[in-house]
Amino acid sequence: MIAFPALRTLLIAAMASGLSFGATRAADDFDLGPQQPGRLHAAKNDAAIAAIPKGFKFVTPGKFTIAVSPGGPPLSTYATDAKTVVGADPDYAYAIADSLGLTLEILPVAWIDWPLGLASGKYDAVISNVGVTEQRKEKFDFSTYRQGLHGIFVKSDSPVTSIKQPKDAAGLRIIVGAGTNQERILVRWSDEDVAAGLKPIELQYYDDEAASLLALQSGRADVIVQPHAQLVFIAARDKNIKRVGTLSAGWPDRSDVAIATRKGSGLADALTVATNGLIKNGTYGKILDHWHLSEEALPASETNPPGLPKY
Repeated sequence: MIAFPALRTLLIAAMASGLSFGATRAADDFDLGPQQPGRLHAAKNDAAIAAIPKGFKFVTPGKFTIAVSPGGPPLSTYATDAKTVVGADPDYAYAIADSLGLTLEILPVAWIDWPLGLASGKYDAVISNVGVTEQRKEKFDFSTYRQGLHGIFVKSDSPVTSIKQPKDAAGLRIIVGAGTNQERILVRWSDEDVAAGLKPIELQYYDDEAASLLALQSGRADVIVQPHAQLVFIAARDKNIKRVGTLSAGWPDRSDVAIATRKGSGLADALTVATNGLIKNGTYGKILDHWHLSEEALPASETNPPGLPKY
């Protein structure tokens, strides 16, 4: 379903009555100020430092220089000063830099630019919600640090309480982004439902987030599925949607998010050791909990695990 022009009028009215769709008003649960007094720090990890290859040269001596694409809270966004990058990914990057005994330097980049910048040596790593894929592994090394999850959310008073498998979604009207991985998965879910004699899933498509949320609240859709972290923030901000499930980006397999480094640089193993150290001492879990992303925690970090296949 495509949003109709009249939806704009409805949207303006809804916003005037108190619905908030923009990220300009941060949820009370999230601190998007530039100072970040709640940021966690980590001790040096001697094992991780020892795992850095002999002769490896960081872009700037004494610094861990990373690229981040500020795509939106809670993963990474510009703070209220419109210049400082804050969020779960920057906080994790600070903890990794601490573990390596280095100072963190963050370079904001456009998402489309990170592969070329990394390959050309403009930064040491990319920590920006990059999913591991077999195609990307041909050019980069990866150290995993989160599960790649899609969130399954409904409005707060919805009778839908749990969606864990295809049959739970049979017959529901689900908002999804066109051409996305979650659309691909939900098409497969719908096919499974039909093969089992159940109703198909009705997929709906809208122009933007505001239109999608309005459709959900107005009852024209039952469910919204999009990246989990985005919906976590929206739920905290608007207080009118709730999670009823999560969906692996690699369904039916797990799909992980990872630090990307230059292929063959040798840095990936050191970053994996550093992440596992943060997992073991509890810092990792506290960072994810601080940004309401505990559901995305990994039991352990891996270097170059199986990634999403080429479709």
